[in-house]
Amino acid sequence: MKEQIGPTILAIESSCDETSAAIISDGKVLSNIIATQSVHEQYGGVVPEIASRAHLQHIVPVVHQALQEAGISKSGLEAIAFTQAPGLLGSLLVGASFAKGMAQALDIPLIGVHHMQAHVLAHLIEDPKPQFPFLCLTVSGGHTQIVLVRSPLEMEILGETIDDAAGEAFDKVAKMLDLPYPGGPLIDKYAQTGNPLAYEFPIPNIPELNFSFSGIKTAVLYFLQKQVKLNPEFIRENISDIAASVQYTIVKTLLKKFEKAAKQYKIKQIGVAGGVSANSGLRKALEDLGHKNGWEVFLPKFEYCTDNAAMIAITAHYKMLHKEFTDLRAIPSARAEW
Repeated sequence: MKEQIGPTILAIESSCDETSAAIISDGKVLSNIIATQSVHEQYGGVVPEIASRAHLQHIVPVVHQALQEAGISKSGLEAIAFTQAPGLLGSLLVGASFAKGMAQALDIPLIGVHHMQAHVLAHLIEDPKPQFPFLCLTVSGGHTQIVLVRSPLEMEILGETIDDAAGEAFDKVAKMLDLPYPGGPLIDKYAQTGNPLAYEFPIPNIPELNFSFSGIKTAVLYFLQKQVKLNPEFIRENISDIAASVQYTIVKTLLKKFEKAAKQYKIKQIGVAGGVSANSGLRKALEDLGHKNGWEVFLPKFEYCTDNAAMIAITAHYKMLHKEFTDLRAIPSARAEW
């Protein structure tokens, strides 16, 4: 077994359709194991009941593999962390129940973690790390937020979507294009060979630092319906240009508000987090924005963008340093404020 220095924590992530476990010791992630659920592809989206059953099957081997890869025994653990909110309730319950049972059996503390806070703190897993305060654009299938990060445990949401999330917009447009689930990454793939200025879609005019993506989805839907009536092969013949134009519009919508927030709060360290932060168009546009304004840009590794336990682990690390533990009676929540 490896020598242990500082707090050693097992973290579990089960908010949606990935079962993940990670070990962190003294702030360093030693393992990060993820089991995905490809079964949902045939349904065109995540089926909650199937997801929770798959978590039940995956969680024991995933935790075992995380411990083994880290070279840590169960007796060497000092706390168990889990995603408490938000997410699919059935999926959250699997992770929470396992974490509670293991914490009780080992007689060690329990640490509940907010999933979106963890996405932001993925920036602190490896170097280079942003200095505080920094601004984070958090973009996923369920959330789109601009977060001012003053410290690991002190964050303020400056703006968020008032309806659909950016990730949801990508997936819904992909469905319109008859692309398989998950469609967001496929939009990104087709966009790389398309013309982003081929078709123009509206940029929503939403007050303050908030976002809206429902209008973009509707505009694309009506556009495609009109074009397909004129040419039934329109989508197949122009899919790269459509994808590039949609991606350009969503990214421009995101960065218009993000740039406004950074200037308003005089922040020069910026980053992006969440599943959509793996999008190549968004990453390139953010780097260009940083270069234009003289800001330092931080992009997490792809493995830390999508749902993973390493981000739960790093959050739990800071919560443990501040002795922020969770009662065994705590229950997970599908929706929860920070």
